[in-house]
Amino acid sequence: MPFDDQLTDELNLLTQFNLKNEQDGIKVHQDAAAELIAAAERLHGKGLITQVDGGYLTDLGRKAAEHSQALTTIL
Repeated sequence: MPFDDQLTDELNLLTQFNLKNEQDGIKVHQDAAAELIAAAERLHGKGLITQVDGGYLTDLGRKAAEHSQALTTIL
């Protein structure tokens, strides 16, 4: 499965979470880029983040963020 634009947007959003502190969430504001807002909505729909506009990582979301950040480091 190639990385399409939507998947890339979701991966980029996951890399913004601070994995060193679980109390650090993110907020995607309504004036953010439409792609970022849509990525947050998709991640929430997949059960990876707690709120439609960001929030915190779920357990599954944390694993996904760890993998996305590791992939970024490797590449």
